[in-house]
Amino acid sequence: MERIRLPVLFGEQGTPRVTYEVDGFHDELGITLAVEAGRAWMGNALYRDLIRASLVVDANYLALGVMNGCRYQSSGRTQINHSYAETKDMLDAVYASGCLQLPFKGLLLFGY
Repeated sequence: MERIRLPVLFGEQGTPRVTYEVDGFHDELGITLAVEAGRAWMGNALYRDLIRASLVVDANYLALGVMNGCRYQSSGRTQINHSYAETKDMLDAVYASGCLQLPFKGLLLFGY
């Protein structure tokens, strides 16, 4: 999948100084798409996606995709990471606390 580079900060004469890569972007509606695979929750990739998408110019919405669950080996034992449930809990906490104001008109979390 080809990633898309979007500006978040402009420098002299309006040239992009800082850009971030996203998985997709809908220009008319301002929808940023970020899809994480595997153990994204454990690597804090979701926090990175949330902050970076918040900084994208003209991003009105975020569509965030995570795996429903991911099996992996740790110390010879099979573990299951429930990425969707953990991500939903994190987003619920962000919105319920009111401490972190996100700039989106809406956020869609989907599991696959």
